[in-house]
Amino acid sequence: MSAVITGVINVLATCVSIGFADKWGIRTLFLEGALIGAKFGVTRDVMELPKWFVIMVVICICFYVAGIAWSWGPLGWLYPSEIFSLEIRSAGQSINVAVNMFFTFLVAQVFLGMLCTMKFGLFIFFAFFVVHMTLYCYFFMPEMKNIPIEEMTCVWRDH
Repeated sequence: MSAVITGVINVLATCVSIGFADKWGIRTLFLEGALIGAKFGVTRDVMELPKWFVIMVVICICFYVAGIAWSWGPLGWLYPSEIFSLEIRSAGQSINVAVNMFFTFLVAQVFLGMLCTMKFGLFIFFAFFVVHMTLYCYFFMPEMKNIPIEEMTCVWRDH
């Protein structure tokens, strides 16, 4: 049941990202998603939990899934496709897809071994990267709200 609930939350939050990326700004959604991810990245789980706590965990997971689904999930594909000028967009997006798929494969291959070895420390390990991604977004990513694709060269020059 929790998979169904989080799946529905994932779909709804992705729709939020699709509908509001231009209005709120991609950078804002990235930063918000990173903060939610960092908060849950440092939490620990307990083996035997009372029912009220399990319900709270599902609610927290829904917030986490929503944070990913309206920021880092879809915007990790959208942002790179919009930062390149028209001349190099297809090459840049191809590299983005290849790197994304490579690291998805890498994480899938090593996750279980790392979880068995590091236990809850694995989530602190990933929280470390969320903090770095958040800092990168804040300091280095220009906002693209209401900027036509044709003007991206000027955005990078000014940024």
